[in-house]
Amino acid sequence: MEQVSETFTVDLRRLNVLRELQRRGSLASTAAALHLTPSAVSQQLATLAREAGVPLTERDGRGVRLTGQARVLLAHADLIAAQLERARADLAAYGEGGRGAVTVGCFSSGILGLLPAALCALGDRLPHVRIDVVEAEPPDLFTALDGGQVDVAVAVDFAAAPPHTDRRYSRVDLFTDVLDVALPTGHRLAGRERVALRELATEAWIVGDARSCCGAVARSVCAAAGFTPDVRHAVNDWGALAALVEAGQGVALMPRLVRPLHAHRDLAVRPAEGEPPSRNVFVAVRTGAEGDPVLAAVREELRRAAALVGA
Repeated sequence: MEQVSETFTVDLRRLNVLRELQRRGSLASTAAALHLTPSAVSQQLATLAREAGVPLTERDGRGVRLTGQARVLLAHADLIAAQLERARADLAAYGEGGRGAVTVGCFSSGILGLLPAALCALGDRLPHVRIDVVEAEPPDLFTALDGGQVDVAVAVDFAAAPPHTDRRYSRVDLFTDVLDVALPTGHRLAGRERVALRELATEAWIVGDARSCCGAVARSVCAAAGFTPDVRHAVNDWGALAALVEAGQGVALMPRLVRPLHAHRDLAVRPAEGEPPSRNVFVAVRTGAEGDPVLAAVREELRRAAALVGA
């Protein structure tokens, strides 16, 4: 391959393909996330390698892995993306940020318990800004954030979410959402003030899909209590989950963020004994976009709404 040129240029869209490969780990999953074919992803990476003048991938069994040169380039790609976001934020600030459109990506229970108050406040504060909401969770939520389909991401920390050290994102923790134990009213432990999770090790459980934030968090909470839950019903909809608990079909963990959904149901909702299981909720934007006045207003109203939820 040719030596690196002092005047080389690279296509930012191809850099994003390389960034997605770093996150996803395979051509197939990268292609699925970007709505491309694996062949198209390979072609984009090959062209980027020619532009950069260095090899970016190498064979690893049936798949590929990133080269050392690719990781060097990725470090610069993060800085380039952040600087472009700062330029966009400066331009928005120059125009006072009073108009435009923002898309907020958020997990389902956050849409229920957090966004309504924030959206109402933003409607008064930014009357000429259109704010759209899409339901999404990591990792797809952050693929959309990287690609510009989402401007603000509201998410829960779990295995599929980016780590706090990820330089691509500027994040702010919003609040800690406590998980309570939901039992049928006739359950043997329904009369307790608090319920030890270990006592539910032999129960039938109603839990979200393992790839969802709440499904993953519930499984990890049970694992920390010393058991693997017997998942009889895999349900991601909180209203359906509450209905199944009410019908005596199992027990569940329910975040306090979704209290409005089960307030009318005949359930026994009890705090867990000891340190309460919980999940951390945070908001993120692309690094460099923190100075955008509209995005700053969205984050501020989300923090205010979160303070009410936490209280």
